[in-house]
Amino acid sequence: MRAGIALGSNVGDRLDFMRQAGRLLAKQSLDRPVLYSRLYATVPVDMEAGTTEFLNGVIEIGTGVSAADLWRELRTIEETLGRPRHRVKNVSRPIDLDLLYHGDTSLMTGPLLLPHPRLHERAFVLRPLRDIRPDLILPGRRETIAELSANLPAGDGVSLTNFSW
Repeated sequence: MRAGIALGSNVGDRLDFMRQAGRLLAKQSLDRPVLYSRLYATVPVDMEAGTTEFLNGVIEIGTGVSAADLWRELRTIEETLGRPRHRVKNVSRPIDLDLLYHGDTSLMTGPLLLPHPRLHERAFVLRPLRDIRPDLILPGRRETIAELSANLPAGDGVSLTNFSW
């Protein structure tokens, strides 16, 4: 089972937080390859005033655990890297991990929604996901990730960086 995870950081040493989270996620992978997108700088969306730009990327791993168990592991990794378990929505953070998809799982109840309900609207997710899975069609969609990405408006505030994992 392949699972996609979006990563973002806009506090402290963003690249270090992204790399640490990437290493912890790679350890979760049961099979190879672990796929890593390029890293992007992103203008904050719906955040508090004065928020610094995000560093964003996507990683795909192979997993044998349920979507719920993987989601709980993502929360644990966030806590390990300094993000509090109980937090205000849309505030700056050292790391943010979102489960984008888990195979062909569709969940529309509870705190875990799959595929991620706003994935198709978010350039900061679609552009990195296009790097690793351009032909992916998510459950409930007809378009590939490449097609969804091509439909994004110009000036989306997402730019490729020179950083690497």
